[in-house]
Amino acid sequence: MPELPSVKRGRFKDQYALSPYDAGVLTASKELAHYYEQAVAKTGNAKLTANWVANELLGRLNAAGKEIQDSPVSIAQLAALVKAIDGGQISGKIAKTVFEEMFATSKDPQTIIQEQGLVQISDPAALEAAIRRTIEANPQQYAGYKAGKDKLLGFFVGQVMKKTKGQANP
Repeated sequence: MPELPSVKRGRFKDQYALSPYDAGVLTASKELAHYYEQAVAKTGNAKLTANWVANELLGRLNAAGKEIQDSPVSIAQLAALVKAIDGGQISGKIAKTVFEEMFATSKDPQTIIQEQGLVQISDPAALEAAIRRTIEANPQQYAGYKAGKDKLLGFFVGQVMKKTKGQANP
């Protein structure tokens, strides 16, 4: 006998530590629940996987008028994207760009990341160079920051992100 939807919702809340809302969304159909469970088995990160399935994937599918079984993004591809985020290879912002391409072309996320040079910059030396250039280009803001205007830190983070085309690890 198949698992009843209410039982599945409860299991998703308990087993994956999901909110009642997320559990309800992910168990709305048998196919969607299966997609999520297969993806989370590959990623090991229940919450991040739930966010990508419930928000990004379902949002795109709904906009395209498609059902989960017609998804151009396979379970393995979504799992690889989540693992790339979870492992720090790409940021959440970069992941959205990669996901758009995945949805449009059905390409693997690693292929897209490599083709478009979207790997997140986490190397301290590379980040330091971008930070130094940003400080040199904005001496007045740097003086203000040194004088105690802590809110300027956000300005500098934004400028570094701009210089690295969003690839810097914030």
